[in-house]
Amino acid sequence: MFFDRISIDPAICHGKPCIKGHRIWVTLILDFLASGTSIEELLAEYPGLQREDILACIAYGAEMSRQRFVDVEELLHAV
Repeated sequence: MFFDRISIDPAICHGKPCIKGHRIWVTLILDFLASGTSIEELLAEYPGLQREDILACIAYGAEMSRQRFVDVEELLHAV
């Protein structure tokens, strides 16, 4: 699971979920993946990361989507 790879600490990155041991936001990794960046490209760009860190970001995003309802119509109009 992602619990051992994702950190949420108010003293680090203003409490935004980050990859443990790094100041890399989960949302940054998810944004890169959503824009078509491959896992291999991310690992090359951030050599300190491991494949499991990126998979943990995906798992975290999936879990958060289960916990929160977002009105898609409202989201589309905000863009």
